[in-house]
Order: sequence, then C-alpha cells, then structure tokens
Amino acid sequence: MTVQTLAPATPPSPSAPAPGGRRLWPALVLAVLSGLALLVSFPPYGLWWAAPLGVAGLALAVHGRRLRAGAGLGLITGLVFFAPLLSWTNLHVGYAPWLLLAVFQATYLLLLGMALAWASPLAARRPGLWPPAVALLWTAQEALRDRAPFGGFPWGRLAFSQDDAPTLMLARLGGAPLVTFAVALAGGLLAAAWLALRPAAADPAGSAAGPGPARPVGGPRRGAVAAYAGAALAVVGVGLAVPAARPDGAPVTVAIVQGNVPRLGLDFNAQRQAVLNNHARATVDLARRVAAGETARPDLVIWPENASDIDPLRNIDAAAAIDEAATAINAPILVGAVLSGPGAGQSRNAGLVWLPRQSTYGPPAQMYLKQHPVPFAEYLPLRPIVEPIAQAITNQAKLLRTDFVAGTAPGVLTLGPAKVGDVICFEVAYDDVVNATVRSGAQLLAVQTNNATFDVAEATQQLAMVRLRAVEHGRDSLMASTVGVSGFVTADGSVHDATEFNTEAVVVRQLRLGTGSTLATRVGAWPEAAAALGAALVLAGAGVLRRRRKRGA
Repeated sequence: MTVQTLAPATPPSPSAPAPGGRRLWPALVLAVLSGLALLVSFPPYGLWWAAPLGVAGLALAVHGRRLRAGAGLGLITGLVFFAPLLSWTNLHVGYAPWLLLAVFQATYLLLLGMALAWASPLAARRPGLWPPAVALLWTAQEALRDRAPFGGFPWGRLAFSQDDAPTLMLARLGGAPLVTFAVALAGGLLAAAWLALRPAAADPAGSAAGPGPARPVGGPRRGAVAAYAGAALAVVGVGLAVPAARPDGAPVTVAIVQGNVPRLGLDFNAQRQAVLNNHARATVDLARRVAAGETARPDLVIWPENASDIDPLRNIDAAAAIDEAATAINAPILVGAVLSGPGAGQSRNAGLVWLPRQSTYGPPAQMYLKQHPVPFAEYLPLRPIVEPIAQAITNQAKLLRTDFVAGTAPGVLTLGPAKVGDVICFEVAYDDVVNATVRSGAQLLAVQTNNATFDVAEATQQLAMVRLRAVEHGRDSLMASTVGVSGFVTADGSVHDATEFNTEAVVVRQLRLGTGSTLATRVGAWPEAAAALGAALVLAGAGVLRRRRKRGA
C-alpha cells in the first residue's frame, strides 16, 4: 500500500496573488490614492482636474475583483475621501458624530465599488461601454446618496468640485447630475486608456465570475490608448463650447451684510442680542456711507441665516433693532431669523422680508421657511430612539431639544424691484429645492447661511455650490454668511467681492435680474433619472455576461 504525505497548508502572504491571479496590495494603494485625488479636487484645495483621476483610480482598483473585494476597496476610498472632507463637522461636537457621518457616507462608495466590480466584465467584452458604465454607476450612486436616508446628504458630489473647471458650464444643460456624469465619464475613459496600455493577458473579469476563455496575449493597443485619452480631454473641455447665460432683466443694487459673531462655535449665539446688534449696526453704518456718497444706495439688503436668533415677531427689542436698520438704509432687508413655534418644542428657520417702518408685531408680509432642515443638526429623526444614543455619543445633544419644522413652499420673496429666491444654508446642495425656487419665479438667488459653527473649508465648499447653481439656472446669485465667506456670483459662475472669514464686512454690487430659463431648469430631475435607469441596465447587462461566461466554463 502506498501512503501519500500531504504538506501542511501554508497561509497566503499579503502580497500573494488573489484567487484570480492578481495581487491585492496594488489595488489597496490605488483605492487610497483615489480617495486622496477626490479630496484635493474640492475646496479649499481646488484641484478640480484630480476628480477624474479619483474616479479612474477606483474603477481600476476594483476592476476584475470579486464583489467582496470591490466593497472593501470602495469603502477605503470613501473613508479616505469623506473623513477629511467632512472634518469641519467635528470642530465643536467631538469626533463621534464626524466619524459616524464619514463612515456612513463612505458606505455609498462601498456600494459603488461592488457595482463597478460586478460590471467589470464589460471592460473585457465591450470596452467601449465601460467608460459610460462607470459614469452611469457613479451618477446613480450620488442620486441615492442625495436622497436617503432622511432626505440625503449631497456633500461631496463630483459636480461640486468643478467650480473652476470647464465642465462647470455643463450645469446649464443638465444641472449637477450632468456635470458629475461628465467628470465620471472622463475618469472612466482614463481607466479604459490604462487597461488598453497594459499588455493584454487573461481576461481579469474571469476571476470575478469563474474561469473562462482568456483574451489572446498581446502588446499595448496604442491606438485605443490615444482614443480614450483624447476622448477624456474632449469631455473635460466640451464645457468651453457652452456659452454662459446672460440675465436679461433690469440691474439691481444689492448689499450683503456680514455682521460676524462674538465667538465661533456652537455657542456663537450665546450672545444672541450681540449678533443681531452687529448686523443692525453694520447696516446703519452702510446707510451713513450711502448718505455721504461713498457707496451706491442698495435696492435691497441681505442678512444671513441666524442674524436674529431672537424671534422678532415676539420680541419688541429685536423688532426695533431690525426696524431701525431698515429705516436707516430705506430698503427692504431679508432677515435670517429663528422663530418660535408653531408648537411646543418646535422652531422655524426663516427668511423674513422686513420693510422700512414696518409694524413690529404680527406676521411679516412675506416669509420663507426652510424646507429641508438638516437631520441631527436641526431636528432629531425618530427622536425617542435616537435621542438616548445622541446623548451617549455627544454632550451637545441638549442643543436639539427643539425640532425645526419644515416649510412647504419655495422661497420666492419680493424685495423692492426683485423677486429673490431664498435658499437657506445646506439647501443649496439639493437640486429640487433650488430648481423649484427658480421655476416659481426667482430672478435672483440668495443663499443665507451661518458658518459660525464650521470653518473656512466648509464655507468655500458651500460657495462652490452657489457657483454651480448660478450657472445651472442662469441667475446672478449671492451667499450671505454671518462670519463668511460672503460674496456675489454672476451667472457665468464668477465670484465677486468675496469676504474674508470671521470678519465683519459689508459688500455692495450691482446684479442683473434673470427672467429666462436654462435647459437644466426645464428638464429638472430627468437627467438623473435617466442615469439611474442607465445604471440599472448596466448592472443587468453585466449579469447577462456573467451568466454566459459561467455556462461557457
């Protein structure tokens, strides 16, 4: 009888090839580099051209991998990207909420990594379909992240990294989804160029779907490399052919008052009367300069969100301070105010139109209520369940004893000669809120915000969103912040008179009212819906290829 001796199994080393014959550590490095490239494409770094490189890096990292590896690599890219991008959220509430938010946002790139790995057989069987497949999957991932859960959190969309890029002008045709699609398509084309540059060996997609026939071994396909790289450059530069909208309405002179706060942080409004007084005093000082002929008289004045955290509809002193400022400047003021009610334990984040010599009692003639309060910042979803958890992970849960009630109507307000579209703080990130405001008749966009609880990185990221919205809807726009950055944005996306952070400032500029509509305004959410449908077809098509390969094996 012959006895066979079996050698003991040796665990694979970290550098050993994966089951499909490919080492994992280069993919890990590529996933990290992908996250870093995405990060530096956003303000305050502003290297917009790095965004397509980040997309290409993740697509290559997960190409031909199993779904589990794709998920892990996508998660790594997401953590490297979102943790530093959202670091401004930990300045005053501690590390736990920041890390939870970053991890949660990274899970969407985990799903994207799985989807890209699932669809990677397209790169081998239909190379020309791979770049648009990457773009469709990326756009669909953002569509999901922008909506779920609790209304979503769109921070970190590829479109918001393109404020200085030629691709920004594509927003006029299809809004933020089209800009994201273009950036991701350029990244997919770069990934395809790299795959064509490498010598063709066994089809790596076989490792994801089982063994199958390999491609013939050959050298780099230099013609395909040049075609893919040239197409990527063309996609990035095509926005140069899109003309900027030119508002065709009358000119108006607008003043932004950035009154500043006594101190930054969550207790910025501990001296609420001081914050209100800062904005009132700065407006009265502006009136003196107007009377002296030092600056133009504004047709309307914009105060930021939280300029009056004392309800001026219930507090006579707050109302008197605002009325004194409006009477001195003799122009309507859009006042960012926190109002009590309507019920017990409830508040409202509002933009109030305050006219000179207005009655200090009763509801104002016009008011906009923020439609999209921020979950876990302005209200607690599922309060009985979430509140004990929030108290356990942060000592700031007491700040959410009241819930902000959402408004139900777009913020189109008449201030002097202009119909102003009021958008409060993070609402500028949501396509539907801004689109509905413009379609309801807004001739000018005003973003009221309060950056006193964050830093200059958050403020500049938000200003980039204002720039995209100005181009998207062909509207001159502005951002008014308590502490900065405040400034004007014309319909071509250019920034004017931007203020410094954490300073008191008043800036005055002439803008033009817009009356027409762009293609992006008219089509609304249809481009994103089409991308979501296209992504579903990509996943279904990849599934068909996998089943065919399995039968062939």
